[in-house]
Amino acid sequence: MFIGLLTAVGASACYGTGSVLQALGARRSAARETVAGCGSTEYGGPSLSSTAKAVVTWEFIVGTVLDTAGFGLGALSAKLVPLFLSQTVISANLVITAVLGIWVLGIRLVRPEWISIGVVCAALVLLAGTAGHEGAGRVAIGWHWGLLAVSVLLVAAALPIVRLMGSRAAIPAGLLSGLCFGAVGVGVRILNGTDPFAWRDLLGDPALYAIAIAGLGGMYFHTLALQIGSINGATAALVAGETVVPGIIGVLWLGDASRDGMAVPAGIGFVLAVAGAVAVAWYGNPHAPGVPEPEPAGNVGG
Repeated sequence: MFIGLLTAVGASACYGTGSVLQALGARRSAARETVAGCGSTEYGGPSLSSTAKAVVTWEFIVGTVLDTAGFGLGALSAKLVPLFLSQTVISANLVITAVLGIWVLGIRLVRPEWISIGVVCAALVLLAGTAGHEGAGRVAIGWHWGLLAVSVLLVAAALPIVRLMGSRAAIPAGLLSGLCFGAVGVGVRILNGTDPFAWRDLLGDPALYAIAIAGLGGMYFHTLALQIGSINGATAALVAGETVVPGIIGVLWLGDASRDGMAVPAGIGFVLAVAGAVAVAWYGNPHAPGVPEPEPAGNVGG
């Protein structure tokens, strides 16, 4: 349990720092494309070429290296502790993103954002104290094929949606990236050929290809969200997406459980963590009604 929690915390730190660096690279790239007059689609969102150019900035590359390290640590955590715990602890990268965003990106948080972040932190502490054993993660091969089909459909259906939404796609793109990364977490948990290692079983498992497709889709949607929206809002939407579905799947089908007699506190912690993340996404969305205008951000141009 301790090693699983430790790796989840490490994954959270990598993801949070990586998101800020990726946002820095994406914004600088978007600013250059805007000046050149070729960075937007007819719907007002970033073009595919603009997103591709953001990916090759040095800030984004370093952020991606950190994300890769976070993925490895998160995958290990998903094997060692219940999914509702590992995914939720990893979602604490929202706090790291928010704090580093103040320093690196010049972001000024409004009071409701700080309160929501505090709720997420409290919920994580509650969850850590109530988590029990992780399930075996053994399901019929049909579930593996189902995960692959869902991953393909999710990415294929989401691409035109975020394109049509244009400049208002930041929060939906963040949520979609979270759902993709949630599929990755489930795929890692049920993947065959890892314990003991057997490369034939590994390469023949549809879950492996679901992980690859969902991972690439999640990376693209996350990059898109960082280009056009609030980093805190986009990250919070990602957190909600990658936490809720895997957590429910882990409990209902993979045998994850809380400690004896702690099901209600665990449920409360889970709901509070998701609600806090959704609140940060809401207040980080400048298009949401009733959201106060933040103070001007610092210059992140190069």
